Amino acid sequence: SARPQGKRLPAGPSGRSRGVRRQGRVSCTPPLCGARLRAERAWPGHSFPRCLGPAGERRGGLARLWGTPVSPAGLTDGGGGSGSAAPRQRRDPRLRRHRLALRPARRNLASRLCPEVSCWYKYLLFSYNIVFWLAGVAFLAAGLWAWSEKGVLSDLTKVTGLHGLDPVVLVLVVGIVMFTLGFAGCVGALRENICLLKFFCGTIVFIFLLEMAVAVMAFLFQDWVRDRVKEFFENNIKSYRDDIDLQNIIDSLQRINHCCGAQGPEDWDFNIYFDCKSESKSREKCGVPFSCCIPDPAQKVVNTQCGYDIRKKSKSQWDDQIFVKGCIHALEAWLPRNIYIVAGVFIAISLLQIFGIFLARTLISDIEAVKASNAF
Repeated sequence: SARPQGKRLPAGPSGRSRGVRRQGRVSCTPPLCGARLRAERAWPGHSFPRCLGPAGERRGGLARLWGTPVSPAGLTDGGGGSGSAAPRQRRDPRLRRHRLALRPARRNLASRLCPEVSCWYKYLLFSYNIVFWLAGVAFLAAGLWAWSEKGVLSDLTKVTGLHGLDPVVLVLVVGIVMFTLGFAGCVGALRENICLLKFFCGTIVFIFLLEMAVAVMAFLFQDWVRDRVKEFFENNIKSYRDDIDLQNIIDSLQRINHCCGAQGPEDWDFNIYFDCKSESKSREKCGVPFSCCIPDPAQKVVNTQCGYDIRKKSKSQWDDQIFVKGCIHALEAWLPRNIYIVAGVFIAISLLQIFGIFLARTLISDIEAVKASNAF
């Protein structure tokens, strides 16, 4: 059936039609049949605002037409038509109501066709990574200072000569990872660099999945984990006197948990200085470190020789002077008592990582949307 024809309104002072009256309404919808229609053919001689990018370039055909609110001649103040808008509004006040009703829709259309990078996500991710970067700098400074105190920086062969774990190596590895991630996140957020942001996001995801895997393995393979912890502890007992940092960690672990050795005081036979069967002339032979001794509240000064020759005595006398429980059993008993603290710390770290992943992915999506609009 034939479409009913509307009655065209009288032409304005510039000779252009003001719209089409259909069924008692004024239609100001632009006569566009598609996005490829040129602006000059839609409304000849009309002035169209541009949607400009950071450097002032145009962002494609749709942005040329709809980047900012546009309207036919005579509906927008200063829209290119001749004559004043006030007389036209007095002649037909419905034009003003119709123009005000179109503004929100045009603004939403412009925001969809000209996407922008959210400043909130951008600078929130930058602040998040600044904390990462500063923490990495602190870890690196602490590790390098500890190595300089031990003379490792002047002789790097001391690193490979240690049989046990050097705690400084762990501190340096954590510092390097945090420094690198913080740097990539800060620069990627400020420069809107997708490669750096994807590197940051992918590394955080990998660390998060690795933590999940370790937690699941620790729960499902408890016997295997216990054997690995025992082996790790025994290897570090062998290097007790080789590294001062490792020595301090073992002493703190034994003193806080009231334990001695991995399974018991006999484990100190793995160290040549405490081995009862050793032919060395060490004064600590057949003894234990002072951190295995039961502290005397009356003594204000720590007796570092309290463990000398203690294992030459009968085991019934050990209970009064040293701790006889192994540190592995002490840790197994400590974990259920503090399960809520451990779970809270684990959840807090996981939430921070998820928050960083969310910020990075959101910012990447915004940047990709802006690039896609520029290429349109």
